[in-house]
Amino acid sequence: MTTSIVNTAIIGAGQAGLAVSYYLTRHSLDHVVLEQADRPAEAWRNHRWDSFMLNTPRWQSRLPGVQDGRQDPDGFMPRDEIVARLEELARPLPVRHRAHVGEVEHNALGYYVLKLDSGERIRARNVVVATGLYQTPKIPAISAAFPADIKQLHSDSYRNPEQLLPGAVLVVGSAQSGAQIAEDLHESGRKVYLAVSRAGRTPRRYRGKDANWWSAKLGHYDRKVGELPSPKAKFASKPHISGTRGGHTINLHQFARQGIALLGRLEGVEQGVVTLAADLHANLAAADRFEADFTRAIDVYVDATGMAAPPESLPALTDGFAQPTLSKLDLRTADITNVIWATGYAFDFSMIRLPILDEDGYPIQTRGVTAYPGLFFVGLPWPHDAKSGLIYGVGTDAAYIADQIAARQTSETAQLGQANFVSANPLPTIRTTRRRLFNAFASSVLAFILEGFAVHAAELHQAVASSTASCAADTVAEPAESTFSPR
Repeated sequence: MTTSIVNTAIIGAGQAGLAVSYYLTRHSLDHVVLEQADRPAEAWRNHRWDSFMLNTPRWQSRLPGVQDGRQDPDGFMPRDEIVARLEELARPLPVRHRAHVGEVEHNALGYYVLKLDSGERIRARNVVVATGLYQTPKIPAISAAFPADIKQLHSDSYRNPEQLLPGAVLVVGSAQSGAQIAEDLHESGRKVYLAVSRAGRTPRRYRGKDANWWSAKLGHYDRKVGELPSPKAKFASKPHISGTRGGHTINLHQFARQGIALLGRLEGVEQGVVTLAADLHANLAAADRFEADFTRAIDVYVDATGMAAPPESLPALTDGFAQPTLSKLDLRTADITNVIWATGYAFDFSMIRLPILDEDGYPIQTRGVTAYPGLFFVGLPWPHDAKSGLIYGVGTDAAYIADQIAARQTSETAQLGQANFVSANPLPTIRTTRRRLFNAFASSVLAFILEGFAVHAAELHQAVASSTASCAADTVAEPAESTFSPR
């Protein structure tokens, strides 16, 4: 078993971990990035489908230290371009691959001890956890009741229609991933059944500007976590929208018009028959209200500011309401041979052996800073504001965390320097010792005159020994092992 010491260990080489590394490098601070995969950008490279594109425009998707796409600021990046940019960011940084961290403990010396699966131990003064929340695909227990001959996979594993069995596809979940995968399958010629949720909808563009441009103007990205109605609101689904085909609106009513079968929420399955909730129309109405509220807020903003923005009326589609609300669906009759679970992800930070999690398992922190000195989180949704969980906000959050680490390093270096100054400047201690020895000697001489040498010779020896010990106590010793590695 080998043990190494580093000032800062960053867990995860996605955009958040790499951004922190970039800023620590600018601070000239010793650190290492630990990535369990064999290459950076693992989540983008191997856990997104082939036609995937970012939903945020390029102006919102810039990474620190990377060519930022100013030549097409309103365009959208495909998966492979995202991977290429993260690889560019990682290239000069101290990233170690195939380094999975199993545990993080805090020892009595003030170090965090990272235990790798390989048996290696890394001691660090600071740890930045940059693993995000999308860690483990979450598939409901109901999946076990589906017939064995139906192919099931999570959206995390979906790549393209060719990997599926011939036949229709049931997509469960209609937030961003589910809706976009349903569209991808439909455009390939597959018959698609979509079990919808209560996710909202925003138009891709309205009154001449992209929806995300309007969200920035309205201050939506600057909303602080304390403004949320409840802590669980951090995990709410994002509204339907897409960056494919130059960016376009995803509307479930349009899906219905195109032939996608819309269903209510799945409640159970028995002998190949799915039971559905009667909430289809309520879910469609919720998405319609979300869009109406969003566009109304834009209209109010335009009127209040006098901004020049051409008025616009969005098409009022109602096709989804014309679809029947089914209570049962026979998989065999519908020729459904595949199920894709677009049901989100689970997260687990139990590798941190400290009481830092709330009742939801979410790290307790303020802008990524925990109550434990040197322990930080970055890349989470809502650690500080609405953009923190997006590429749009990761650079700002990473710079803040790097500044906190740099300030901690400066403080500890100053403390060590002060201790070394006392140790390297013994003159005040020597003067004090001489004064003590003189006083002891004078007292002893007087006592010798008055009471005799025989009695006070022993007291003179004791006084000299005591003063010597006091001198040793006044001198600060060089620590046997420095508590950090200044670089």
